[in-house]
This record gives sequence, C-alpha cells and structure tokens, in this order.
Amino acid sequence: VQLQASGGGLVQAGGSLRLSCAASGSIFSINTMGWYRQAPGKERELVAVLDNGGGTSYADSVEDRFTISRDNAKNTWYLQMNSLKPEDTAVYYCNADLRTTSWGRGRNYWGQGTQVTVSS
Repeated sequence: VQLQASGGGLVQAGGSLRLSCAASGSIFSINTMGWYRQAPGKERELVAVLDNGGGTSYADSVEDRFTISRDNAKNTWYLQMNSLKPEDTAVYYCNADLRTTSWGRGRNYWGQGTQVTVSS
C-alpha cells in the first residue's frame, strides 16, 4: 500500500490550495483518512480527519477554513485549504487507517509529505 500526496506549493496569504492523497495497492477498506502537518521545530499535528461514516474533525486553528473530502471510487481524499495564513506553512502528510483484507485489522499508513508555504 502506498499513499501519494500532492498539491502543495507556494501561495500568498489569503490564497487557497487543494491537497490530494491517493492510496494505491491492495486495499479492502479505508477506515479513516486524514491530514497532518509538521512545521519546522514543531511536532506533527492533526489537521483534519474523515471517517468512513462521513464524520469529520478539524484542528481548531483550521476550522472553517479547511475542508476534508474524499472520492471513495478513487481511494483518494482531499484537503481544500482556503484563507491560508503564514502559520499554515508546514509539510503536510496524508494518513490512513485501512485494511488490506476483509479479515485483517486496520493499519496506519503515511504519505511522503508535501510542502505548503504561505507568504505574508
């Protein structure tokens, strides 16, 4: 199983970006899909998570600005980021808890990270 994140880049404050994460390989089901970020000198933090029931959860700092969504048919999820701020600058990692077989337990997988830089 591989997770491939894309969509990062350089944007001015107030701008928007959309990140994508595509999961590939032998996937039976994806339990949760999420995005984390890590800024220089800081710990990795949860940004947003989406469960297979459609429930979402966001970090307080991105609530009302970021939206997580998914395309189940493509095993792909997205993070729409609006009204970006310089403090959103970080490497963004996608994450999934998924099963590769119907009888197996969920395991945690990480994408490689994509850089988001917001200039003031």
